[in-house]
Amino acid sequence: MSEALNYSTYLHLTDLLRQQEPRSASGGQPEHDELLFIIIHQVYELWFKQMLHEFDFACALLRQNQRARAGHTLQRLRSILKTVVGQVDILETMTPLEFNSFRAALESGSGFQSVQFREIEFAMGYKRANIFAHYPADTFGLERLRQRFEQPSLWDAFLAFLELRGYAVPPDQLLRDVTEPLKPSPAVQEVLIDIYRRDAAVSAICERLVDLDEGFMEWRYRHVKMVERTIGAKPGTGGSPGAAYLAATVRPFFPDLWAIRSQL
Repeated sequence: MSEALNYSTYLHLTDLLRQQEPRSASGGQPEHDELLFIIIHQVYELWFKQMLHEFDFACALLRQNQRARAGHTLQRLRSILKTVVGQVDILETMTPLEFNSFRAALESGSGFQSVQFREIEFAMGYKRANIFAHYPADTFGLERLRQRFEQPSLWDAFLAFLELRGYAVPPDQLLRDVTEPLKPSPAVQEVLIDIYRRDAAVSAICERLVDLDEGFMEWRYRHVKMVERTIGAKPGTGGSPGAAYLAATVRPFFPDLWAIRSQL
């Protein structure tokens, strides 16, 4: 006989609350702050899962010319990003000494290895084949990441949406190699300028994409400052590049939407 459904069984709380296993205990209690560190990063991964779910939905809606629902989904993604950024405030309650009290127990583990975050980058159009060199063949989620690399991005779905709305999107952009990173297109920028000047409904979708792009830059910036605040210029956990690498990633995913600002 199956167990009766209730709050605990629906959320699998018995399993969920057993997934926090501090590694810093050495003949005694684990360091106090390691539990916080684990929970924050597990919550990040849960939000990443939800964001990928919403990315796929937004792409489908754009390709179906469902403007209003697509806009709502993009707004939800931005709201999730605000929550993700807010978690940095909690991490920053941990002093450098508190982090260093358990840092060695992380061994080679690093947020740099998050497959789901790489999926999000790919979903936003930031494709790089060399990223796979950082993941062993048995990495959890690697096949899903490869599939995401081969799929069109949110920007590709947006361009398809513009074509459905009657805009003359350059064919080379509609048929571009989706495994390549996004590059500025003066021809696409001309289309976007026309949209902003005469189509408020579609320009609202453009602004939701700008919101999303800005949200990611905000998250990256806060992450850089948090890392600098915690470990300074030292290499990141597991030998990752640390703050210097993170600072170089604070740039937009959708360059065309930013390039047109000085032309409006």
